[in-house]
Amino acid sequence: MAQRVTVAEAAAGSKRTSRLRVAVRLRPCVGEQEEKGEGPCVRGLGPQSLEVVNWRNATETLQYQFDVFHGDQATQQEVFLSSVKPVLPHVLNGQNASVFAYGPTGAGKTHTMLGSQEQPGIIPRAVREVFHLVRAQESKQDGWDYSVGMSYLEIYNEKVLDLLSPGSQDLPIREDKDRNILIPGLTHTTLSSFSDFHTHFVPASLNRTTASTKLNQRSSRSHAILLIKVVKSQIGPPHRQQTGKLYLVDLAGSEDNRRTGNKGIRLKESGAINLSLFTLSKVVDSLNAGGSVRIPYRDSKLTRLLQDSLGGSAHSVMITNIAPEYRYYFDTFTALNFAAKSKTIVNKPFVRETVSVPIIAGKRPREDREVQAPSEPQNKRHKDGKSVPHERSSPSCQPHSPPESSVLDRLLALEKLMMGSPERERLNLLKTVAQSRKEIQELKEKQKELESKANMLNKNSAGETEGRLPGNEPLFKSDLLPLHRKHSTAAKPKKQQAVVTPLQGLGHDQYIWISQTSSLPRLSQQLSTFG
Repeated sequence: MAQRVTVAEAAAGSKRTSRLRVAVRLRPCVGEQEEKGEGPCVRGLGPQSLEVVNWRNATETLQYQFDVFHGDQATQQEVFLSSVKPVLPHVLNGQNASVFAYGPTGAGKTHTMLGSQEQPGIIPRAVREVFHLVRAQESKQDGWDYSVGMSYLEIYNEKVLDLLSPGSQDLPIREDKDRNILIPGLTHTTLSSFSDFHTHFVPASLNRTTASTKLNQRSSRSHAILLIKVVKSQIGPPHRQQTGKLYLVDLAGSEDNRRTGNKGIRLKESGAINLSLFTLSKVVDSLNAGGSVRIPYRDSKLTRLLQDSLGGSAHSVMITNIAPEYRYYFDTFTALNFAAKSKTIVNKPFVRETVSVPIIAGKRPREDREVQAPSEPQNKRHKDGKSVPHERSSPSCQPHSPPESSVLDRLLALEKLMMGSPERERLNLLKTVAQSRKEIQELKEKQKELESKANMLNKNSAGETEGRLPGNEPLFKSDLLPLHRKHSTAAKPKKQQAVVTPLQGLGHDQYIWISQTSSLPRLSQQLSTFG
């Protein structure tokens, strides 16, 4: 049994917030210089600032300030040390970390994340550093065991595909009771070393969907997400377990189909990429708006998976890649504005820790202890009235020695927690439901009995003898004698007969029926009307 530990119980320092760190990387110029010969449209002003030259007026510039700015001469090692390495130790402490590359197509995102054999990118360097941190912790022998695993997926046309298992179909995205995002059916491979990671990662990277466009010979047509999971388990009691996750995301770049020349399937891929990035921008705007504004995480599978990185519980780093050429001016301007909005996002990291409840061998259930009576009294009394304490068994005969006071207190607290768990409430609820079903069944039987008697009464009322059963037996038996009606001997009054008298002035065929009981005033009034 595992019990989730709250933030206050897990680590007091995890209550602090963590702002999304934004780094901007400018790639070198590729190909021929611009026809204007004015050089790049982006210039660095320092380690944290840069400016963009107005494409209409070179004397006008727009300046930006970020956490880190990497110029076109920055190496992969410099980008990793200044932007990514500081967040990796959090993964070994049960917290989440996220690093993702953002920018237009052809700006160098995949090169930043993957790199080459001569210049490895963020992903191989980060995984190597994670294994280095794990080995350093294991060498301390502080009573913790570490396990590292990986999962690799891509989002292609709003479909989640497993890159470690190429034949898989679209995988669903779920959320557990602790609001953690998970993907059922996603392959999880345990890793023992960095060489083991390299063996699985390189073939899986070849399964990612890529294609050639006018702006990029090898353009990514999907968002790739690498998940590194580190499980830290305590060897001794109380067997605590901390789980940290590292998300390494290579986003596909936004595309202008007029410049890329996309048609057919490429046009459909571009539409799915731009839609997911537009949803990402809406999520950032909603987070910056604050208040009770709905955050559209569920509008896209990309934002659903990045929910923990944007406004969630992860230490996040966004590396914005931009291009210096003037033909990328509007793409660069849009990417820098998005990065400026994103740096105000605040996350709330916490430690994900569980504690396994030990099972005590030889412990009898509470019901047995309450029902079973002691076989003999604790204190024996002799004939002289003196009490002699009951002989206790030697420690060697006892199967388990009594635990220490601190361990005993902890076990009692865990037992109290288990007795008040939802499992007991569920059993009580099941008993109540069973009792209600039994009462409903009894009411149904009574209803059937009453309906059968009512049907008999209806059938007998239509027969010859009312109130008797088919065997000429009364329906309700009674010992009382039947009542007989007594005939009255008094003379009945005679009924008055109507007398018909003809009226003068009327035709022989017309008569007025006048009863002897009718009132004379009314009769005189009727005669006066005919007079």
